[in-house]
Amino acid sequence: MHLAILKRACAEVNRDHFGLDARLADAIVSAATEVYEGKLDDHFPLVVWQTGSGTQSNMNVNEVISNRAIELLGGQLGSKDPVHPNDHVNRSQSSNDTFPTAMHVAVAREIHGRLLPGLATLLRALTEKSQEFADIVKIGRTHTQDAVPLSLGQEFSGYVQQITNDIARIEGTFPRLYQLAIGGTAVGTGLNTHRGFDEKVCSKLAELTKLPFVPAPNKFEALAAKDAMVEVHGALERDGCQSHEDCQRHPIPWLRASLWTGGACSAPRTSRGVASCRGKSTPLSARRSRWWLHR
Repeated sequence: MHLAILKRACAEVNRDHFGLDARLADAIVSAATEVYEGKLDDHFPLVVWQTGSGTQSNMNVNEVISNRAIELLGGQLGSKDPVHPNDHVNRSQSSNDTFPTAMHVAVAREIHGRLLPGLATLLRALTEKSQEFADIVKIGRTHTQDAVPLSLGQEFSGYVQQITNDIARIEGTFPRLYQLAIGGTAVGTGLNTHRGFDEKVCSKLAELTKLPFVPAPNKFEALAAKDAMVEVHGALERDGCQSHEDCQRHPIPWLRASLWTGGACSAPRTSRGVASCRGKSTPLSARRSRWWLHR
């Protein structure tokens, strides 16, 4: 839960620069770390239907961290003493800036940690196949009909370029994705926070995540709009469309089929026989396409 990373960063900044008692801050940091590691997941019963600002999620995180910190300090659960969910855990923050900040941090980390490594693996596999198939001549098609020859390597080079373009589009969203709303508090004015709080929290998040987060240049835009999320979604949708087109609909499965030339390549059988066609075998299913490419 990336809200917990943010709460940890804010607690450390408030401790180091803005007067939060070190004993309380350290307990908040420990509790926030446990939340992030999933040790307290049972204490988050919320559903996705919430206010647009994510107030329920933010307060749920504040209260769980507060109570766990109280427990670590030997206090009574539910007492809000000595760690208060608003005064200490949510200090210099608002749901309106923490939730969009956590969205950006979560998406950026998932893209760097999972998506880009996966696309890099696919790109290497397709590049290898493009080189391996360079001397295999096949029939090209227009409007699904046999047309004129090209090499299978040339065809795969098209897939290589598509993935290359997809990676570039995704990376092109980073300058806006790295901009964080934290420090804007309720409406973007920064009421009830400290000068420089936003810069210090972004610096702390960059230290914790190894990603170059910076304060959004205009907090009013950062709170009011989710344009960076829309931009990322567009890049991911393009990647998804390309992957679906190449690996599910026709280009790769159809490499095997041709009316006049008998097909450009063979593929492993992944399904044998159906109820009405006992002798039928399916050479390549959509779900195994990427597996075959990596082979």
